[in-house]
Amino acid sequence: MGISKKVEENLKRSSWIRAMFEEGEKLRKVHGPEKVYDFTLGNPDIEPPDAFKEVLKQAALSPTPGMHRYMSNAGYPGTRRAIAGVISEESGLVLTEENIVMTVGAGGALNVVLKTLLNPGEEVIIIPPYFVEYNFYIDNHGGVVKAAPAKEDFQLDLETIEAAITSSTKAIIINSPNNPTGVVYDAATLDNLGKLLQKKEAELGTEIYVISDEPYAKISYDGVKVPNVFKYIANSIIVTSHSKDLALPGERIGYLAVSPRVKNLSLVMEGMTFANRTLGFVNAPALMQHLVSGLQRESVDIALYQEKRDILYNSLTEMGFKIVKPAGAFYLFPQSPIPDDIEFVKAGQKYNILLVPGAGFGKPGYFRMAYCIDKQIILNSLPSFKELAKEFGLS
Repeated sequence: MGISKKVEENLKRSSWIRAMFEEGEKLRKVHGPEKVYDFTLGNPDIEPPDAFKEVLKQAALSPTPGMHRYMSNAGYPGTRRAIAGVISEESGLVLTEENIVMTVGAGGALNVVLKTLLNPGEEVIIIPPYFVEYNFYIDNHGGVVKAAPAKEDFQLDLETIEAAITSSTKAIIINSPNNPTGVVYDAATLDNLGKLLQKKEAELGTEIYVISDEPYAKISYDGVKVPNVFKYIANSIIVTSHSKDLALPGERIGYLAVSPRVKNLSLVMEGMTFANRTLGFVNAPALMQHLVSGLQRESVDIALYQEKRDILYNSLTEMGFKIVKPAGAFYLFPQSPIPDDIEFVKAGQKYNILLVPGAGFGKPGYFRMAYCIDKQIILNSLPSFKELAKEFGLS
């Protein structure tokens, strides 16, 4: 007997990111890690801030009795209150711990939200280019993916979003700062999206939720501030994690926050807590909940990422690559010099450069680079990029 046909089929179209990372493992064995320039995986190379290390040390040296036991499936009330307090300040709305569910990372949060909201066959709009796992998360819960491509500058295209909305539309997933482009959606764009959805809800007699995926919300550059979606869209839900802002991807600690303006809020929150339990997460990791409670205003040193962005963006654009300058996250999404991005990525491997084709993010003709890697590797890679650019006629 084989495995599920659906899982077998999904394996065939699963993450390009992992596939390219595994290709890098082969190259590293041949050439050595210092001569392989791996831009595939968004795995932060920066260590967590000192404040995290201090609370971790305190927890180890002076443990609180019962700190590793079960708690409410929604998480510790104190941690949820701390998060609600910060979001209240940012949004101008009043949130309490009852608006928050602690989750196993942002991926866990997305699955909890989709499990709670979706009936089989209902549609979820995603914006190409998008985080590759959205397709699988939506499918997990019987949803149907609808794509509404972004503009050429990767900002939301309200016309394509409106065209994608039907009476079966249940939610839209947005991601700002965006993976893979680093683009940040500004306040005016979110406000206009909120007005569009109010209009469509009235026309169709339905409710359409905006699920805002925000693990990079604290990583922005050049004075750009990431707007709080609750200010602009009533039916909105934030999902996020501390994987990026506190550099804790392996600890799988995140949360979901539901706007106090969502209709039937109590029922929605009961559903989220129920789904958190019955999907098998039970609760978010207890130790991490204790530790991040007092760290809601902390982050890694963003200047370190901005320096890497500037090195790569300036160098690659001088070589002739066309790139929308990212305002946040830690990715570049250059246009491939040839239409076949997969072929271009394969060509990069000849120079020990590992990239991810845009096709993996629903946007062929581009490629993604994660620059959350050692700065010296970035600097070492530039001569190889020059050779690659020369091969494809860039200058």
